[in-house]
Amino acid sequence: MARMSEQPERWTEATVHPDMWADPDRDPRHSEGPGPGGERATLLDFLTSYRLTLRMKCEGLDPEQLARRSVPPSTMSLLGLVRHLAEVERDWRNWVTEGEPLPKLYGDRDADFDGAVAEQAVVEAAYADLEREQAATDAVLAGFGDPAERVGKDRSTVRELMVHRIEEYARHCGHADLLRERVDGRVGQ
Repeated sequence: MARMSEQPERWTEATVHPDMWADPDRDPRHSEGPGPGGERATLLDFLTSYRLTLRMKCEGLDPEQLARRSVPPSTMSLLGLVRHLAEVERDWRNWVTEGEPLPKLYGDRDADFDGAVAEQAVVEAAYADLEREQAATDAVLAGFGDPAERVGKDRSTVRELMVHRIEEYARHCGHADLLRERVDGRVGQ
């Protein structure tokens, strides 16, 4: 296992395309044929792909590896990203609903990253939180038929919220690429 001062050797499991995470026949993001039809289906397809990418970047790592920070003074870790995205999913629901906002999952600013410690219970809770919050936000947004519909206090469109979710996951998947490479040298899209 590499220490922060050691540089792990770069590697990939892919044999067909060396810049990929996995070969196409083993990649759950890869599908044959044309993409989905319609705006909502396309947005959900991209969101699903980025969600899968984040999970793939975390697979096979133990709690210490998941909680390993990138470089000082950053608090970013793969586990922190999982917790952060659970928090963000909840926050997006607060944009859509007009009632009292849901409380933060992990507390004040940066608690999602600061609390990402190398304990199996924390890892399990983070994944459970992410799955629950994703499902809840998906369910709320599925209740709106037209992507142009304006929702919530800010009157954002459903389309805007979907695109923002995709952007958030895509940005953090870029972080996950670098974090995973730093942990054990594994690379790929």
